[in-house]
Amino acid sequence: MRLVRLGPAGSETPGALVDDDTFVDLSDVVGEFDERFFGSGELATLAAVVDERVAAGRTEPVGDRRFGAPFARPHQILCIGLNYSDHAAETGQAVPDEPILFTKSPNTLIGPNDDVLIPRGSQKTDWEVELGIVIGRRSSYLADEAEAAASIAGYVLVNDVSERAWQIERNGQWSKGKSAPTFNPAGPYLVTPDEIGDVLALDMRLEIDGTVRQNGSTSTMIFSPAFIVHYLSQFLALEPGDLINTGTPPGVGMGQSPQVFLRGGETMTLSITRLGTQTQHVIPDPSAVR
Repeated sequence: MRLVRLGPAGSETPGALVDDDTFVDLSDVVGEFDERFFGSGELATLAAVVDERVAAGRTEPVGDRRFGAPFARPHQILCIGLNYSDHAAETGQAVPDEPILFTKSPNTLIGPNDDVLIPRGSQKTDWEVELGIVIGRRSSYLADEAEAAASIAGYVLVNDVSERAWQIERNGQWSKGKSAPTFNPAGPYLVTPDEIGDVLALDMRLEIDGTVRQNGSTSTMIFSPAFIVHYLSQFLALEPGDLINTGTPPGVGMGQSPQVFLRGGETMTLSITRLGTQTQHVIPDPSAVR
């Protein structure tokens, strides 16, 4: 299935895409794609509901509806740094022996085509196309990677927007450069694992104003999604609906020579195989203008 939330920010309708132009409204069945929904196990029975409604002709056109993030604000957003061997190389850093973990504020989450805001004082706002994992059940001390894989509700395309000066040059944890408003576009849909195939064979791409900046593959991922979920569960409890951003391939602005960063006025276009495409316009944060 491809789960979506369509409509104005704060009033999205949960549903499932039938094709790129048609969806099934599921608001009367699930209410919301949130922690309660994922933790209830209802996802396992939802496909049958969708099939019944499609057979009955209970579908609607997507039309010009806005795509929101395909799940409601998660309990936490966890991120893995330097998880692509070719990205580690472009930054001049060694491949890590264990996953590098940092957090991102949950209120960074926005829809896939919403505007990305350059925060006040930013000089080094950067982009990162990433594969996101959404957790399907409470996961703590998972026994192995097979149990971890069974805990994954689905995958989503995300843009881990970053302010590099705040992340690297201002001391402390990376979260400082990762948590400005709008810094985590997600979507357009959440895809269940049965529709993904080999999660380590997905093409990833990001363009800025039509120029390709990132053109990579999950095949160069150091730690697989199942490894990451199992690993994290040994240190903390993953809650249903939590999002894990799993790292980015090479081509970020920080890795260019000379370095290139977002200034406002650009258009970012991202895609991952079977996870769709998202487009964001980059603008200065209106609240930062005095």
